[in-house]
Amino acid sequence: MVYTVAAATLTVAAPLACAPARADGAEPARTGSDVLVTGTDEEMLVLEVTAANRIVVRLPRAEVGQGITTAVAMMIAEELDARLADVSIPLADARAKGNQYTGGSSSVSSLYGPARQLAATARAKLVTAAARRWHLPAWTLRTRDTMVVAPDGRTATFGSLTASAARIHRTAVPSRPKPASRHRVIGRPTTRIDARDIVTGRAKYAGDLAVAGAKPTVVARPPTIRGKLVSVDDRAARALLGVHAVVRLPGGVAVVADTFHQAFQARDALRPTWAPGPLHALSDAQIRSRLKAAVPRLGTLPHGSTPVAGEFAFAFVSHAPMEVLTAVADVRVDRAELWFSSQTPMDARDAVAQAVGLRPSAVRVHVVRAGGSFGRRLNYDAAIEAALVSKAARRPVKLMWSRGDDIRHGRMRPASHHRIRAGVAGGRVVAFEHATASVSESYDDAGLSAQGGVTARSGPLPSDTGLYNFGRVSGDSGGIELAMPLGAWRSVDSGTVRTAEEIVVDEIARSLGEDPVAFRRKNLRSKAVKAVLAKAAAAGHWGRSMPAGCAQGVAVHEEYGSCVACLAEIDATDPKNPRVTKVVMAADVGTAVNPRGLEAQLMGTATDGISVVLQAGLHIDRGAVRESSYADFRYARQRHAPLVFEAHILPSTREPGGAGELGVPAASGAVANAYARATGTAPRSFPLTF
Repeated sequence: MVYTVAAATLTVAAPLACAPARADGAEPARTGSDVLVTGTDEEMLVLEVTAANRIVVRLPRAEVGQGITTAVAMMIAEELDARLADVSIPLADARAKGNQYTGGSSSVSSLYGPARQLAATARAKLVTAAARRWHLPAWTLRTRDTMVVAPDGRTATFGSLTASAARIHRTAVPSRPKPASRHRVIGRPTTRIDARDIVTGRAKYAGDLAVAGAKPTVVARPPTIRGKLVSVDDRAARALLGVHAVVRLPGGVAVVADTFHQAFQARDALRPTWAPGPLHALSDAQIRSRLKAAVPRLGTLPHGSTPVAGEFAFAFVSHAPMEVLTAVADVRVDRAELWFSSQTPMDARDAVAQAVGLRPSAVRVHVVRAGGSFGRRLNYDAAIEAALVSKAARRPVKLMWSRGDDIRHGRMRPASHHRIRAGVAGGRVVAFEHATASVSESYDDAGLSAQGGVTARSGPLPSDTGLYNFGRVSGDSGGIELAMPLGAWRSVDSGTVRTAEEIVVDEIARSLGEDPVAFRRKNLRSKAVKAVLAKAAAAGHWGRSMPAGCAQGVAVHEEYGSCVACLAEIDATDPKNPRVTKVVMAADVGTAVNPRGLEAQLMGTATDGISVVLQAGLHIDRGAVRESSYADFRYARQRHAPLVFEAHILPSTREPGGAGELGVPAASGAVANAYARATGTAPRSFPLTF
C-alpha cells in the first residue's frame, strides 16, 4: 500500500509498520491508483525522483558498516530499472514516531517489501506519464537505465517525467513488484555503493564533520567502573594553550580545547580525586563464582539414561568498533542539534532532551554513518555527554571517547555461566537441559545503584534449544545484577547459548561413537539446516586426513528466519597459540539481496568466533577493566584470520531473513569443537587463552 505525496516531483511513501496506519486520514493506495496526501507520516519510507534524474530514499536505519544502504539501493534499482549509480540512500534524521531501530538482523527483512513496492509504484507512474506524453499504449513501453524507452527508440529520463508523474493517481500499468525470476539486480554480487568513498576518505563519519565552532572535547574518567568524582584541581589544565572549558560530568571531567592534542594534554593535567566504583571489591573469580551459584538447578534425567554434561564460562567482551564513539552537539537555550551514529536515534533524542532540559521536539538528531558497531551504538553515551558539555560550555563541541574509554567504561557483553546435561539411552538423546546465568545491570530509582547489589533472578532460557530431536528439551535462566555498563553484543544471547550447546552436541556424538556431522544430520529437525550443514561439510571436505595437532570442527545455528553451518580447521600444535587456518560457511537466508554483502557479514562473524573463543575477553580486577586497547583486548587481527575462507549461499525464493548476527554462534561453536578435537581436551572457559 503506497501513498503519493503532494510535491513538485514524484514522491511516494509506504508504511513501515506491520499494521500500516493511514496518513493524514487518507485511505492507502490500491492496485492501479492511490491517494494524494499533503505530508508524509513519520512511519513511512519515502522515495523521491528528482528533476536531476536521481532516486532518493531517506533511510530510517543506521549504516554501521553492514551495507544496508547498498541493499536498499539494490531493491530500489531492481524495481525501477534504474542504474544503481543513480540511487541515493541518505540516512534519515531522528523522527517523532515510528521505527528507526537498527538491530536484531531485521533491516533487510523489514524493508524488502516496502522498498520494492515503493519503486514498483514509482515505475508505473513514470511509464504512465511517458505514455501520455508520447500518446502510446503504456504496455508498449519499457524501462531501463533510469529512463523510459519507446518502441521506436525514443527515451525519456525519469527526471524529465517526474513532475508529470507526480500528478498521476491512476496508473495505466500494474504497480506490482517483479517476480524473483525477473530479478537482475537483487541476488547479484554487488560492490558497496559507498566503497570508493570509504577507501578514498570521502565518506564522512562524526569525527570528520566540520560543524561551525565545534571544539574538540575529551573526558577524564575514573580508574574503576562507575567510580565517582570527589574533587578536581583543574588550574593547570585551564592554564594550557587552547583550553576553553573544563566541565564536570556524571562520569568524569570533560576538557574542551582547540585541538584534540590540546584536549588530551589538558585532560592529563587534571588532578582529580575519585571515589571507587560499587564493584571495587569484585574481580573475575568472585563474579564467576556468583554466576555459577545463580544457575538454576537442572531437573532429573529419565530413568536409565546416561548423562553427558558440561559447564561453560564466558567472559565479558567489549564491542570495540574500529571507529571510537564520537558525537557533535550544539545545545542552545531553546534548542539542540546533534550529529552522531545511532541505532536508536529516537530514544537518543528523548534521552538528550531530558538530560539538557528541553522538549524532544526541540532536539534534532542527525544520524551519521559509523565505522562498526556490533550493538555498541544501540546506546548513546557519547551523545548525552556531548550535549551536557555543550550546554555547560555554551558552545558546540565534538566529543570523542578514546579507545581506552570505550573498553574500560563502555558497554560490554555480559559474562555468563552455562550448565548443560543431556540424557542418552538406546543410542539416542532422550532429554536435553540447559540452564544459564548472566550478569545484568543494576539500577535504582535515582539511577545507577550505589551499592552494585547482587540479586538472583530467573526466567526462560533465551534460546531455541529445539534445533534437534532431543526428546524432552528444557531450559531456565538466572542472573546476578551488577552496576556494570552492559549492552547487546552481536548475536546477543545466542552467541554463548548456542556455542555451549554445539560443544555438547559434539560430545554426545563422541560418546555414541558417531561422526559429529552424521550425528547432526540424523537429529536436526529442519531440512534447511540439514542442507546448509551438508553444503559446508562437502565444500570443506569434512573428514579429510589432517596432521597431528590439527582438526576440523563443525556447528550450526538457526535464527532470524535463516540458518547457517560452519566448518573450521585449526592448527593447535601449540595449544596456547592455536591458529584457525580455514573456515567454510554455508547459509540459507531466503533471498540474498546482495550475496557479496552477505559473504562479508559471514566473514565478520567468523572473525568474531575466532576472537571470543580463542583470545579476546575483558578481565575485571577490583572493580576495574584491565584491558585498555587492541594491544591487550586481543581481538583477531589479519595474522589470526583463516588462510582460506569460503561462503556458500544456498539459493532460495523466500523473502529475506536476517544475516548480520546469524553466523557468530556457528563460527564460535565450530572453532571450539575444532580445538577440542585437535587437542583431545574439553574446553569449558572462553576465551581459551584468557
